[in-house]
Amino acid sequence: MTGVVPWRSRIEDYIAYRHNHGFELAIEAGRLRQFAQFAEQTGYPDRLTIALAAAWARTSKRQSPITWARRIEILRGFAKYWVRFDPTTEVPPRDLFGPAHRRLIPHIYTDEEISTLMEATVLLTPRNGLRPATCHTVFGLLASSGLRISEAVNLTRTDVDLDVGILTVREAKFHKRRVVPLHPSVTAALQTYAQLRNQRVSLPDNERFFLFDKGKPINRRVMLYALHDICQHLGWKPRGDYPHHRLQDLRHTFIVHSTLQFYQQGIEIDRAVLALSTYVGHAEIAHTYWYFTGIPELMAIAAERFRGYAQGESL
Repeated sequence: MTGVVPWRSRIEDYIAYRHNHGFELAIEAGRLRQFAQFAEQTGYPDRLTIALAAAWARTSKRQSPITWARRIEILRGFAKYWVRFDPTTEVPPRDLFGPAHRRLIPHIYTDEEISTLMEATVLLTPRNGLRPATCHTVFGLLASSGLRISEAVNLTRTDVDLDVGILTVREAKFHKRRVVPLHPSVTAALQTYAQLRNQRVSLPDNERFFLFDKGKPINRRVMLYALHDICQHLGWKPRGDYPHHRLQDLRHTFIVHSTLQFYQQGIEIDRAVLALSTYVGHAEIAHTYWYFTGIPELMAIAAERFRGYAQGESL
């Protein structure tokens, strides 16, 4: 390539290159386009420099080194690609702002909190509508099955087999498909909800399993709004590192509670965690084992088991 190529063209060229190699870049593409706009509006040189990268990273609304570091991480991929066309391109060092990733501790709900959360859905409006029942059932499903919220909202009626008691997750993370067996109590709750839904919405215009009033399908945004509305009414403040309660914390809660039960019941932990990892759809078992490091109760059990191992005790 000769001459000065506009920043937007460079970024779009890189995005297309990554897409052609199977990468979605769902979030990264937006960030890179923001960088292109910033670079075109500043007085920095037409080549990528560390100073330009640092200046853009600091424009993030979240003024924290870890956020800046994540922006640098995204930009490094583009820089290493573009240096082939412009050897004067400077690749920002990975540690320019320190580590880009830190495992934030989620809010792990107690059994009492989950019960209170589900009971409080009656406070949602419209009181006599389908929304309270839908939120009640979805919150319960997330907490009892560990589904991702994206998986729950995309369930269709054919995905939910209430006769056998299984869910078919067709478009899980990384485009994988899996079957999720349900506890009989969860199947019963879904049956009760389906009956109410069919009474309230007799002729829906879509095949989604979870609906709001007038047959409108749910989505992550409206479910998160409902969660925040209830937590605010209850006066709850999240534990952990996040400023607000999150839907995915119900999934985290399921994984943590399941693992604690494995320990309490004396089940062989490695075999049980492998099964749990498959059940919740983790791409790697390491993603499941991470919960050991983020939850004090699990760390205490792991530490005690290691102490026994170090002292020659049988596990």
